[in-house]
Amino acid sequence: MGRRIKVTVGEVEVYGELNETGTADLIWRGLPFESKVNTWGDEIYFSIPVQAELDDSAREAVELGDMGYWPPGNAFCIFFGPTPNSRGDEIRPASSVNVFGKVVGDPKVLQAVRTGASVRIEAEA
Repeated sequence: MGRRIKVTVGEVEVYGELNETGTADLIWRGLPFESKVNTWGDEIYFSIPVQAELDDSAREAVELGDMGYWPPGNAFCIFFGPTPNSRGDEIRPASSVNVFGKVVGDPKVLQAVRTGASVRIEAEA
């Protein structure tokens, strides 16, 4: 089993698995994080105390359930559907993100999350 995290926003919990990238390593080493959620279409994002540049994992369009890091906002993003930048069924961040992991299970439970909610990210126990 790889490096797994738990993301808790109010009553909503999702789990994710980190990949083997430099950005994933930085996030893993920085855990736990607490922040306030922003929403943008079917994406939640929040600032974390991690700084990274775009790397080889950077994508302009992502897959359902991808977890990404957005350098301009030092932001941890989770994608669960189209955003205002999407064309058709694609999932498109505001700009390129480093894809550092994937939600395990159904990311659409995050549709219940509202801007301003408290979020906690920690290593899965």
